[in-house]
Amino acid sequence: MISSKQRSFLRGLANPLEPIFQIGKGGLGENMTQALNDALTARELIKVRVLEDPRTIAADLAEATSAEVIQVIGQNIILYRRNPEEPKITLP
Repeated sequence: MISSKQRSFLRGLANPLEPIFQIGKGGLGENMTQALNDALTARELIKVRVLEDPRTIAADLAEATSAEVIQVIGQNIILYRRNPEEPKITLP
């Protein structure tokens, strides 16, 4: 579980990031879930843009990728999952 201080720190890191995925009306598929898993492993912190119901999709993404939802703002979702082998982000 991430504390509010850590969540705030991660929001600051994610602010300049551009969304690397866009989820449309087709929703989540196996390929999209695998691509998100790979991106989370490589980057730890990603931003995703969705076209429909961002809160529901954020919960589904977090469950499918074992990630934490850091923020849902507008149509953007910020996800974080620590890389257990080579962590890139050190949380306060």
